Amino acid sequence: MSDEANIESQPTHRVSAIVISYFTGPLLARALSSLRTQPEIAEIILVDNGNFTGAVEGAINESSGDTPIKVLSGHGNIGFAAACNLGALNSAHPVLLFFNPDAVMPDGGVRQLMADGRALERPWVMGAKLVNPDGTEQQGSRRETLTPWRAFVEAGKLYKLAPQHPYFRRFNLHALEIPDDIQPTPTISGACFLLHRRDYDAIGGMDERYFLHVEDVDFCLRFAKAGGKVYFNPHVSVVHFKSSSRANPVKIEARKTASMIRYFNTHFSAAYPRPFLWLVAGVLWFSFGLLFVRRGVAKLLRLIGISLRTGLKGVRRAGAFAARRSKR
Repeated sequence: MSDEANIESQPTHRVSAIVISYFTGPLLARALSSLRTQPEIAEIILVDNGNFTGAVEGAINESSGDTPIKVLSGHGNIGFAAACNLGALNSAHPVLLFFNPDAVMPDGGVRQLMADGRALERPWVMGAKLVNPDGTEQQGSRRETLTPWRAFVEAGKLYKLAPQHPYFRRFNLHALEIPDDIQPTPTISGACFLLHRRDYDAIGGMDERYFLHVEDVDFCLRFAKAGGKVYFNPHVSVVHFKSSSRANPVKIEARKTASMIRYFNTHFSAAYPRPFLWLVAGVLWFSFGLLFVRRGVAKLLRLIGISLRTGLKGVRRAGAFAARRSKR
């Protein structure tokens, strides 16, 4: 019996779930519990890119379910893409589910993803619908192909000039009507996606030159170029809390900007004039600079506010002390 036929005849216990954790916090236990209750998942590979001492063990003990969890640690923070590849390398089953540590898989979610996948012709990669805690679809859940022009439109907010014009079509598609069924979509999110391990390996997995961000965008484009299909699945709603890591947000944005420029130079250097790529890179770094300044000013104002409040409290305490002494 072929490997593919064996997978189809045994729908349960065929999935290796891969979770990358970096100072995730208390949400990790919830994410693990939501995976350990899925009978299709045979193992969870938890790649520890960095957590407080005892945090991973505590999350595992706090989580419910019997699915075994294999922890990979001791390598330090190697980045998201490299951690995904490390998890895949250590997996033992033919289907891979990549899942963020700040997300929650609904009951029966993996079963639905697997069932929908069996109706598709391989190779395919499928992403779930990511939703905010209030149930609204999250930005980044489904996206267009990221091109230098589209990044320029987003960074310069040019879409406001002609919102309906195809030349000013936005990158994120969450504001559009949600389809009723699974739908080919250029780009899905790395927060939750499922595919066969052989198809992941066929394109070399994630590109480890991306330390954080854009690696999923790059993966979807390379997967499509290799003849695969990328699908968005609205049948499975995964709650994604976001921003659970203690990582510095400014450093995250810097890495995201650098990754986008690397992505453009990798995939679009032949299609776009070099000066335009330079222009896009300049606009992206300028946008990052504005963010850096805004955060710096906000932090300074908070510190000034704390100092003023502390100073006023000190004045009041001194006045009260002087009043008590005068009464003696």
